[in-house]
Amino acid sequence: MLCHVEQLRYGLLVLLDQKNKKAVAYLRIIFIVIFCLGLRPSGTAQSKRPNIVLILADDLGYSDVGCYGGEIATPHIDRLAANGVRYASFYNTSRCCPTRAALLTGMYNHNAGIGEMTTNRGLPGYRGALSENTVTLAEVLKKAGYHTAMAGKWHVSNTLEQPTAEAQLRWLNHQEDHPFFSPVEQYPVNRGFEHYFGNIWGVVDYFDPFSLVSGTTPIKTVPDHYYHTDAINDTAVQYIHTLSKQKAPFFLYVAHTAPHWPLQALPEDIRKYAHTYTAGWDAIRQARYRKMAALGLIDTNIVKLSPREAGAASWELNRHKDWDARAMAVHAAMVDRMDQGIGRIIAALKQEGKLDNTLIIFLSDNGASPENAMAYGPGFDRPGATRMGDPIRYPVNKGAMPGPQTTFASIGAAWANVANTPYRFAKASSFEGGVHTPMIACWPKGIKGKGRVSRTTGHVIDFMATFLELAKADYPETYNGRTIRPMQGMSLVPSFKHSGARSSRLLFNEHFGARYVRDGNWKLVAAPGKPWQLFDLQQDASELHDLSARYPEQVKRLGALWEEWAHQNNVFPKKKQ
Repeated sequence: MLCHVEQLRYGLLVLLDQKNKKAVAYLRIIFIVIFCLGLRPSGTAQSKRPNIVLILADDLGYSDVGCYGGEIATPHIDRLAANGVRYASFYNTSRCCPTRAALLTGMYNHNAGIGEMTTNRGLPGYRGALSENTVTLAEVLKKAGYHTAMAGKWHVSNTLEQPTAEAQLRWLNHQEDHPFFSPVEQYPVNRGFEHYFGNIWGVVDYFDPFSLVSGTTPIKTVPDHYYHTDAINDTAVQYIHTLSKQKAPFFLYVAHTAPHWPLQALPEDIRKYAHTYTAGWDAIRQARYRKMAALGLIDTNIVKLSPREAGAASWELNRHKDWDARAMAVHAAMVDRMDQGIGRIIAALKQEGKLDNTLIIFLSDNGASPENAMAYGPGFDRPGATRMGDPIRYPVNKGAMPGPQTTFASIGAAWANVANTPYRFAKASSFEGGVHTPMIACWPKGIKGKGRVSRTTGHVIDFMATFLELAKADYPETYNGRTIRPMQGMSLVPSFKHSGARSSRLLFNEHFGARYVRDGNWKLVAAPGKPWQLFDLQQDASELHDLSARYPEQVKRLGALWEEWAHQNNVFPKKKQ
């Protein structure tokens, strides 16, 4: 039997004879990735320990996918929910790279070294990259005998910049080449992943991504008709086919950039939603709320629909209806395309006979983004022109429609409010709209009660404990001569076996001054520079009624807990090292 590399080479020759340029282009880039990584299948024995596939969406709102109330077509994600469990009380850290740091290490993101973003502040909690005193899921699982692979967005390493703004733009515009996008020792293949294809930085042009690498080798050109979401999913599929031939189980991390801005999607996907959002944000939000209740995700006596985003006009008074309806249509198209690829991942697992004993996790890194990407303009991680020299527009006045490669735009605060239905606020906030994530676990062999909703309170720091329990692996005190901080999460495995009550646990967060502490049903939360607010989530899950004046003793108690946590977890800047 031909190995997969030889199969790809054979496929390329056949398709070249057929002059099928689009298919050749996609096969060529996957062939390059697989060939550079040197994957070789061997053996056919199946381990009793489950394979693990962790799929992370980027800036996906709580209610965007169908099984969480959305109108976007996500049949494959919905299939995972129907055959697994949806979590109604699951938390992230409110921003992309902090969540990735916590998810990968099993500890709060400041302990993992990423308290803000990827700039190194020279402080223990603000290194801007994974700390040496951490181990990643890939490192521990690899040591336990798993094969490890990753496709997609890394964004947990220091970003290297060019000395001038002009040089930086030439680099972003693919007019200049430089060998590394971050220190090479911080790349995924040097943090436990045997194989990697994806973008090292965060923001990307979906049709021609910046910071694209295979292993540690920059990919300097992409084929015609490239689309990054497809490339991530198709590489994941190829990893599954290859790693399934090994005796050992595998861990596959699929970290999407979708639907993070810029709003860029394929025309055929956008057309599906051409008229969906002309009804406006108020009508769509009401429809999602009703669907969430019908799905059993929320109790409308406890979870009220929070108000429209402050400062956003009613749809009737909106002067940019056509542009805004198109923006959300592109957002939906990006989610739709991601779901299509997840369907191919599921199909590959089934084809290889691995689906029944594979734990598939799907979640988002934070709430939907309220950012106005148009106002940012070119710079740092945002190009000013395409590789061919076509100018990229940042339509501050909504003069250029979103969707194509030549426009950098975002959905904005009003649509983010819809995406995060029914909660308040959005990405970067410690209120529920920023930190509450959809999370699905599907494992046919290991999860009981298909299609149920779990009220267990979970957090992204829990994946380390969960995966190590399933892998029968130990968390190390030292790794490669380095002392490793203790993991801080708790295993989700009990929730796979029964519905379970809402866990009474302490959770904390801080990001650029936004902060919260949750103890059972009590939540103390604040916006940057603002005083604490207190909510009883058992009675008011949407955080509409501040109880701080009524229960000052709870404010004092919870505030003291947060202060203690912040001092112990590198939130407050300590001496430079």
